Amino acid sequence: MILLVTGLSGFVAGSVVAQANKDWEVHGISRSEVPGLPIEIHAHHFDLLEKEKVAALFNEIKPDAVIHTAAIANIDICQNDPELGKRINVEITETIVELCKSLGSKLVFCSTDSVFDGINGHYTETDEPHPINVYADTKVKAEQMVLAASPKNVVARLALVMGLPVYGKGNSFLADMLDKSSRQEPIKFPANEIRTPIDVVTLGAALVELAGNDFGGIVHLSGNSRLTRYEMGLQIAESVGIPLNLVVSTDSNSMPGRAPRANDASMDNSLACRILKTPMLSLTEGLDLTLNFKK
Repeated sequence: MILLVTGLSGFVAGSVVAQANKDWEVHGISRSEVPGLPIEIHAHHFDLLEKEKVAALFNEIKPDAVIHTAAIANIDICQNDPELGKRINVEITETIVELCKSLGSKLVFCSTDSVFDGINGHYTETDEPHPINVYADTKVKAEQMVLAASPKNVVARLALVMGLPVYGKGNSFLADMLDKSSRQEPIKFPANEIRTPIDVVTLGAALVELAGNDFGGIVHLSGNSRLTRYEMGLQIAESVGIPLNLVVSTDSNSMPGRAPRANDASMDNSLACRILKTPMLSLTEGLDLTLNFKK
């Protein structure tokens, strides 16, 4: 079975390829080389906006499944440059959707808890998305294309992802915490945002499982702990030995020049717990797993 992973140099993709490598022939796409990748991973380096190169690779390897992690996930970059957000998050997804459809490949698309407006919280898969920023809007548009293309496709809405990069640098707030604490710098966490964080190891395993099982549709991949990002910061700091006075409470929606954030983007993971063998974990369980993960 052949698995293709986009965004190979990213935080989530590193965990995916590390865990898929046992059971799949794994191919990955990134613009730049990823240090430390095992030789069994087939890395392809080009820009996903180059449609001809994307199509050529698909037609060459004919993947059984594709996990599409590549995106501009920075909410403020998308807000300040909507056209860039659309090109990367929507148009590239459209290309991949069409290629998967033509080859019969299953597509697992990584979406986000940010598709919700944050008014109610504890969202289930049947709750209607209400994006409040450009980034979320691009993800909703991409979700719709993925679901319309095939009933076997999966939209995996990811909660806030916690942990350390498995390969490459990625975008890890835990790595950023450790770096700032080593310099005794304040570490800001919004107290207004309620989330259900998932560790990157559990997430990678869940995405690989979704690529290989029969589930199709929307699923929420989130942890078992529901808490504010500030509470999360304090718990992580205590667990890894960061002085608690370095963790500073902020309000993400009172900062000038930033896109609006959902105050309560917590998600219900009941469906994931039913359909997956991969267990969803609490914050402390997930932190322990990612800190002790062996490739």
